[in-house]
Amino acid sequence: MTSAPAIDPKIYARRWKTLIVLSISLVIIGLDNTVLNVALPTLQRHFNTSGATLQWIVDAYILAFAGLLLLMGTLGDHFGRKRVLQGGLVLFGGASALATLAHSTGQLIGLRALMGVGAAMIMPATLSTVSNIFPRQERGKAIAIWSATASVGIGLGPFIGGLLLHYFSWASVFWLNVPIAASALAAGSVLVPETRDRKPGRLDPLGALLSVGALVALVYAIIEAPNKGWTSTSIVGSFAAAAALGAVFAWWETHNREPLFELSFFRNPAFSVASLGITLAYFGLMGAVFAFTQYLQFARGFSSLTAGAIMLPLVVGLAAGGGNSDRLAQKLGTPRVIAGGLAGLAVVLTTALAWTPRTSVWLIGFTLAGLAFFMGNVMAPATASVMSAVPEAKAGVGSAMNDVNREVGGALGVAIIGSIMNSVYHGRMTGAVAKLPANLSHAARDSIGSAHAVAQHLPAQAAHHLDSAAANAFTHALGIGFLAAAIAAAVAAPIVSRYLRDRRPATRAHTPAPAAEAAAPA
Repeated sequence: MTSAPAIDPKIYARRWKTLIVLSISLVIIGLDNTVLNVALPTLQRHFNTSGATLQWIVDAYILAFAGLLLLMGTLGDHFGRKRVLQGGLVLFGGASALATLAHSTGQLIGLRALMGVGAAMIMPATLSTVSNIFPRQERGKAIAIWSATASVGIGLGPFIGGLLLHYFSWASVFWLNVPIAASALAAGSVLVPETRDRKPGRLDPLGALLSVGALVALVYAIIEAPNKGWTSTSIVGSFAAAAALGAVFAWWETHNREPLFELSFFRNPAFSVASLGITLAYFGLMGAVFAFTQYLQFARGFSSLTAGAIMLPLVVGLAAGGGNSDRLAQKLGTPRVIAGGLAGLAVVLTTALAWTPRTSVWLIGFTLAGLAFFMGNVMAPATASVMSAVPEAKAGVGSAMNDVNREVGGALGVAIIGSIMNSVYHGRMTGAVAKLPANLSHAARDSIGSAHAVAQHLPAQAAHHLDSAAANAFTHALGIGFLAAAIAAAVAAPIVSRYLRDRRPATRAHTPAPAAEAAAPA
């Protein structure tokens, strides 16, 4: 295999400015994962629609985003990562602007799906560009900054969403994306170089269709399972379809001379074991964010703006953990840092077992900061490990697979932790609602939000009793849900420590010259 050409001096000189532009492009994706959740009650009132229909405003984005990541990463390798990135920004910003004019939930769901397509174009293009403009000795630090930026938007989302809704209409959560996308587009046209695989070979249409089908079926099943039941016919059928399409995809990729994705990457622990760490870290983070927003607003009674402000320590922890992780990895080794981060996640998540509806807000803030700090110490070095196992020419598809790990892990976290919490909450509320009429009893056991709605129609003493019982039941359920995430992280930590190799000696012994796949302008 021929070595990659040297980085163009001009590209190398402005690499950190380019990273800032790529980070701006990335922020809107993280924001959009959580900012809309705060606006859902407002949207439900505005469009006068059901909760199930409303949920698809969120899910359509996730489904399109996760389902198309692998395809978009490959297209970036073939046709140019800057071209795909710029196209994604235009689509994302344009769909966001049109969403402010939506007159129905159907229009909003369709536009959110388009935003998901744009996000699938943006995210792998940013990481693959980072891998191509930074020499190996600086790549870990650059990826740490990239990873922190990718996660910080998630922490900012609830606060910014609450702030916008406090002063403006629901449309403001979509208008927010437009200036960010426009700024990234303008700066990127100057500062982001075009990179691609110099010998991409032929496209793999069948592999692309199979990968999209498998990912869409998998993510759909994960999203809908908590509502329809994990053993319902449609969910089992979706999981079966995902498995079947995935198996055919794997067979086709191993028999195709120019595959969409080299499955041999999974034989390398730097790719497969680090991918496990990424998946489980996002499993815990997204499940925690999903539960925290409900705990703060329903069990504690805070407004959406106050709840978002209380969750701001997530941003501090993610920035501190991600920003410091490369230095720790160089000192202690990537396996120790990732395994330590997973162990720390397990410990922090377990503390939720001791929470009550009156737990100090300061303690909650410290818990969120600790959760985010350990999360950052997993994500950045694990991402660097994944990308180190992929040839620079295939950085787009490698980046896409890294992003798939994040999205599938996050979707699983919300679905599984949410299902566990619902089940525990349902059981704990049985006695508290025994004396209520059947219809009210069913609603109060369904969710803590429904319990509060029922309480508003009861006499003061009965309402207080129901609210208190729901808050206690939900807090207990949160602890059990977090325990499940903690167990997953605790199991993964020794696996990472055992099977992920420490490559520090090799890195010190061989410091390659700056290399990249910087292509000539099209």
